[in-house]
Amino acid sequence: MKKILIIGAAGQIGSELTVAVRSIYGKDNVVTADICQNVPEVLNDGPYEQLNVTDAPQVFNVVKKHNIDTIINLAALLSATGEKNPLKAWEVNINGYINVLEIAKELKLEQVFVPSSIAVFGPETPVDMTPQETVLKPRTMYGITKVTGELIGDYYVRKYGLDVRGLRYPGIISNATLPGGGTTDYAVEIYYEAIKNKKYTCFLKEDTKLPMMYMPDCIKATLDLMHADFSKLKHYSDFNVGSMSFTAAELAEAIKKYIPEFTISYNPDFRQQIADSWPNSVDDSIARKEWGWNPSYNIDSMTKDMIEKLTEKFEKGLF
Repeated sequence: MKKILIIGAAGQIGSELTVAVRSIYGKDNVVTADICQNVPEVLNDGPYEQLNVTDAPQVFNVVKKHNIDTIINLAALLSATGEKNPLKAWEVNINGYINVLEIAKELKLEQVFVPSSIAVFGPETPVDMTPQETVLKPRTMYGITKVTGELIGDYYVRKYGLDVRGLRYPGIISNATLPGGGTTDYAVEIYYEAIKNKKYTCFLKEDTKLPMMYMPDCIKATLDLMHADFSKLKHYSDFNVGSMSFTAAELAEAIKKYIPEFTISYNPDFRQQIADSWPNSVDDSIARKEWGWNPSYNIDSMTKDMIEKLTEKFEKGLF
C-alpha cells in the first residue's frame, strides 16, 4: 500500500487533492503537511504534520516517521504573491523542491509529483495552442521557478533514475476552496461576487484570454499522470494540459445565463502584465498521447456546477 505525503496540502489544490487521494489509498496512508497551523477541516481526517519544505531535516524526519514512498509537493508561492516577494518564491519553489528531490533520491522513494504552470511561458511564446516544446522565457519569478523546476525534475529522472512527474496547471477554478494569490484568481472570485452581490470588478481586461480548468479536471489530470506507466512516458515534468480557454467577458456572459442581472466592470492592476505574458490556449496533444489525458468540463458545464454548488453554500451562510 502506498504511503503518500502531500506537502502544501492546505492550499487550493492540496485540500481537494487530499480528499481524492485519501478516497483511493485510505486516510491513514496519506499524510498531509503545510507550514500553517490552522488548516482546512478536510485535512483533519487523517495524519497532519506542520512542515516547512525549506527545512530539509524536518522534511526528512517526516518522510522517515511515516514510511513515505511518494511525495506530492504543492508548496509554492504563486504568481502574484511571488512578485511581491521574489526571493521567498525562489526559496520555497526551488530550494524546497530540491530538498524533496534529494530526500527522494537518498531514500529511494517510488515517485515525486510536483506541478508546473502556464507561467513558464512568456511574451515570445506562441499564444494560440502553445506547443509542448516552445520558448520558455517567463517574466515572473514564479514562472522562472517553474521552468527551473521542470528542468531539475527531468535532470533527476535522467541522472538518478528517479520517477519525477509534473504538469503545467492552467488557472484552476474551484467551488470548495479559495485561490491563493494567482493571476487567474478572478475566475473564482467572479462566481462568489455574482451570487453574493450580482456584480464584480475584474482586475484583468475584458478581452484577456487564458487557459483554465475546473478543479475536478485538475484532480483527474494529477491522478491520471501519477498512475500512468512511467516506462511509456517520454516527457516527465512539463506536460501541457488543456481544458478550456476564455476571456473575462466570456465568463461573465456564461454567468449571466444563470444570473441575468449580473454586471461586470474592469479595473486592471499589476496582474494584467503577468496575464499578458501567458498564452491564450495550450496544445496538450502530448499528454493525450502519452497518458490519455481527456478533460470532462467546458465553460458552460463548469459554470452550471459552480453556481449550483456556491448558491447552496451561500444560502447556508457559508460565505
